[in-house]
Amino acid sequence: MRLPGLRSGGVCVHNHMVLRDLVGDVLRTLWAHKLRTFLTMFGIAWGIVSIVLMVAAGEGLRQGQEVQARNLGKDILIVFHGRTSMQVGGARAGREVHWEDADVVAVQSESPDCEYAIPELERNDVRAHSSYNNAAFTVTGSHPPFGYIRSLDVGEGRFYNWDDQKESRRVAFLGSDAAKQLFPGRNPVGESVYLNAFPYTVIGVMATKKQDSSYDGWDVNKIFIPFAAMRRDFPDKPPGTSTTFDQLLVTPRAVEQHEACKREIKTVLGRLHNFDPRDKEACPIWDTVQEAKAFRQMTNGMKYFLGAVGIVTLFLGGLGVMNVMMVAVRERTREIGVRKALGAPARTILKQFFFEALLIAFLSGAIGMGIAYGICFLVNLLPMPDFFAGLVATWQSGLVACLLLGIIAIFSALYPARRAASIDPIDALRYEAGG
Repeated sequence: MRLPGLRSGGVCVHNHMVLRDLVGDVLRTLWAHKLRTFLTMFGIAWGIVSIVLMVAAGEGLRQGQEVQARNLGKDILIVFHGRTSMQVGGARAGREVHWEDADVVAVQSESPDCEYAIPELERNDVRAHSSYNNAAFTVTGSHPPFGYIRSLDVGEGRFYNWDDQKESRRVAFLGSDAAKQLFPGRNPVGESVYLNAFPYTVIGVMATKKQDSSYDGWDVNKIFIPFAAMRRDFPDKPPGTSTTFDQLLVTPRAVEQHEACKREIKTVLGRLHNFDPRDKEACPIWDTVQEAKAFRQMTNGMKYFLGAVGIVTLFLGGLGVMNVMMVAVRERTREIGVRKALGAPARTILKQFFFEALLIAFLSGAIGMGIAYGICFLVNLLPMPDFFAGLVATWQSGLVACLLLGIIAIFSALYPARRAASIDPIDALRYEAGG
């Protein structure tokens, strides 16, 4: 009963020794040809670095632009009023269209794919002053959801609510830069700010935000008040009336519903104002959802292109490994012949050369991965422009790089190893280096 156990243990020890000797032979061979090994490893490592860094740069650009888009608003459709360019029902083209207060209720009730529909009325001729300073800022009036859908995060205090709207309270929410100018070095919450001659109580200050797109100026330089107070104190200027406003802000219930929501808006407003829903001039819409999708497609295309460049580089590195291993086979032809003449089986020769190529490829890949993630870490310590989130190395890019490395390593190792294992020992012993 002990003999099989002893035999099994002997086989394990033998296999362990063979593997150790194999690793030792490979390492000695690589060390004996340091320059050749380094150049080969550099090709593989650079391919890995290229894939990770190029995909990381594309992902950083995509994420940076998504953040900037969210700073403008959360998937909003900004519906501007315009001028008709098509005749409908006998009405002439070229009529000016103005949104009315009643349009808000109609769009909200007749557009099931839209979540919010709120008006926005603005004036940029209002003089603002406090006890400490004065300035001219854009004053904007809307409904309480405006703060949410326009990403006006609260830094201090609060945004106006429905009670403020219902009671037409004179309360103001200041943009961060407006607050600094009107109340330098002070907390403005609870203080009074005069808009023309009307005293408004400051109830909150917006958190600082970076914004690279706008339809009416930067939010940090605005003063936000309830729509009812805006309508009473600062009504729409001619040719507008006491019931018109500047633009309608609409959000879809889900990103997938934004096209349906847009169609419903045009249908409702077209019926109310007697214009063709297909008339883009009468009802121009800034579709931030569509814009974000288009930019995402562009950045994804760029990311895939850059990744493909890295993959080609990696394949070239794999060809370099194969070429170097073929040179190694040719240089060691006599050594292979001697080993075979002494009884070394073909699988042992194949195993050694196959393992040698795999070791070069995977060691190079590990070094390349370490360099790539190290570069990403160091670059991300630097200040970045607003539209760029840095080098975002995703686990997907690392996984793809490792899978490609494995495939390339196997194919670049297999052919030289099979070539070495198939050498005839008699021909090998006759072989003269350089002949």
